[in-house]
Amino acid sequence: MVVNKADGKIICTSFANGRHHDFRLFKESKLKIDTKVRAVVDTGYIGIQKFHANSVVPIKRSKKKPLSTSDKVFNRRVSSERVLSEHVIGLIKRFKIVLDRYRNRRKRFGLRFNLICGICNFEKAIVSQEV
Repeated sequence: MVVNKADGKIICTSFANGRHHDFRLFKESKLKIDTKVRAVVDTGYIGIQKFHANSVVPIKRSKKKPLSTSDKVFNRRVSSERVLSEHVIGLIKRFKIVLDRYRNRRKRFGLRFNLICGICNFEKAIVSQEV
């Protein structure tokens, strides 16, 4: 899911049958992001720099290599930029289409998911007009 940082609206969605890793889904979708756009992603997208040079990925720790203080500060900065998209993902999960097992026709999943994203975008537009 691609979220606009300025207004919190969902720009693009992608999904697949069964369990797919986020980065694999990104590669299969062949989504082209403009080089001027800064993509802030989570640790599931390690290796995205090969596809999009202007992307930021948090630094992952391992048992043998703990994070330094500067790495922790960097990760905190990245997570503070990603918090808006995480809130949008939480908003989508309230509709239970992603959270639970989808038990309806698989053919209609994309339509329903995009309709829910449209409802979320509409809600964001109404809230922004009230303020």
